[in-house]
Amino acid sequence: MKMPSPLRTSVIALLALSGIGLASAASAASGTVRLSVVKGGWFVGASGGNGVLHFRGRNYPLSIGGLSAGLVFGASQTDLVGRVSNIRRPSDVIGIYSGAGAGAAVGVGASTIVLQNNRGAVLQLQGRQVGLIANADLNGLQISMQ
Repeated sequence: MKMPSPLRTSVIALLALSGIGLASAASAASGTVRLSVVKGGWFVGASGGNGVLHFRGRNYPLSIGGLSAGLVFGASQTDLVGRVSNIRRPSDVIGIYSGAGAGAAVGVGASTIVLQNNRGAVLQLQGRQVGLIANADLNGLQISMQ
């Protein structure tokens, strides 16, 4: 069966475009992340810490810093582990992650968070929070490589 030339050209173009979309989605990868963050504040909060990105068999040290504004009282330390997805190279994890949050910890509590940066990297983290803190604030978290 012969296909008319314009239809054949359209089918070939459609297949080529879908292949490009699949290739770019397939090239995105994921890694694991471990972060340790200390947060404290009185109305304005600050956080800092460090971590490690494990990506394609290598470890990359990370540095964490951030500010929050709103209702923040107390201090806590949070140890988070999880996954970073939609990255192609280690530097894709670098950037500013933002969001709004509310929480409280007295002693030991659990923490779960999902954040995305401007490069499209998505952090899905969970862990343990220790301290005495209450917050309802806007958060900004910056991750850089050491």
